[in-house]
Amino acid sequence: MRFRYAYGGDEFLFVEISEDMRLESYFLALEITSKLREKAITGIIDICPANSSFMIRFNPDHIHPDSLIKLLKDLEKEANHSSDVSITSRIVDVPILFDDPWSHEAIMRFRDRHQEPEMTDIEYSMKVNGFEQKEDFFRALTDRPYIMLMVAFMPGLCTTYQLTSEEKHIQAPKYVKPRTFTPERAFGIGGAFACIYPVDAPGGYQLVGRAAAPVLDKDQRLPDFKESMIFPRIGDIFKYRMIDQDEYQQIRTQVEDGTFKYNIKEITYSPSDLLSNMDTFSEEVTRRLYHD
Repeated sequence: MRFRYAYGGDEFLFVEISEDMRLESYFLALEITSKLREKAITGIIDICPANSSFMIRFNPDHIHPDSLIKLLKDLEKEANHSSDVSITSRIVDVPILFDDPWSHEAIMRFRDRHQEPEMTDIEYSMKVNGFEQKEDFFRALTDRPYIMLMVAFMPGLCTTYQLTSEEKHIQAPKYVKPRTFTPERAFGIGGAFACIYPVDAPGGYQLVGRAAAPVLDKDQRLPDFKESMIFPRIGDIFKYRMIDQDEYQQIRTQVEDGTFKYNIKEITYSPSDLLSNMDTFSEEVTRRLYHD
């Protein structure tokens, strides 16, 4: 991998690890930014890892960008030759109602912005991924867990990537022109990523369902949001699970009365555990979440 360093005005430094989405790049970004954070360097304001890059905000009165680049290049060399790191994160059961009426209503309002206006988002996503039956398509979206790569664009907008082989990965292009409205908790696919919209917002992902539980709780009413109004954390493993209308309504009732809690289990793993055999890792995640 060849890192690319670029200035972003006077206060930002952008580092691209690779142009395509590779989990190896993601873990490198995590490792380097974690080591940088541990150094607690005066002048560094914020460190934001992403799927194959990271960005740093700094105060140029306290640290020169060239000095920061030199430090990062040293960390880059160490990371490329380091022993495997240990990652502790959460496995989370995330219930999804597929083909829901709220997302369907939204996508029908914006067909003129879509690549295939005569198709729904589900039909289009099935077509580009070679599926003929909805059940098979939904099963492919949920049979393997996803890793939470970054919170993007707005608080709580989780960007997740499925842990499966490249040939089985579900992908779909974004809308040609974004919608001006997407319902809160809509579940969508954009490129190689899946996300849950935290609030009503514009968006361009192909909408295929709706999450029953929130990923953002600004009032922090629910137990899972006591430490932060944002639920997703970088490195979380999400297991999206298909539910029916009855379970969706049951969860919504629990959310409204303040009693809902996500099913969460803790996991510690190394990148090599995951990358060497994603099928085995996925099976272990599922077993731990639902059977331990």
